[in-house]
Amino acid sequence: MLLYPAIVFGLTALGGLTMAGIRLSGAPRPPTWLALGHGALGATGLIWLGYLTMMTGVPFLAQIALGVFLVAALGGIAIFAMFHVQDKPLPIPLVIGHGLIAATGLTLLILSMFGPAAG
Repeated sequence: MLLYPAIVFGLTALGGLTMAGIRLSGAPRPPTWLALGHGALGATGLIWLGYLTMMTGVPFLAQIALGVFLVAALGGIAIFAMFHVQDKPLPIPLVIGHGLIAATGLTLLILSMFGPAAG
């Protein structure tokens, strides 16, 4: 069951890497459509993982991943609202921090899929 949100988060990560590359190449912001698509995919994965956690139960590591993804989502919303929407350059440390937090969540989710309690 965790495979599907993991795939969604993997696709979200590809969009995030693309946006980070755009920012690191010198552009102040990625295109808004890309940022919104990244956020929509992330929200889809978050809702899906939250649903599975509440309705079916998931390994403890996946529950921790859900919490980490929530923190990453809040950071992404803050970056979008405080910088992207206001046409300010995205701060590179925040972009990298957001990505590292989300990557941690994805790693935990994948580990939970293959751990002893994965079932």
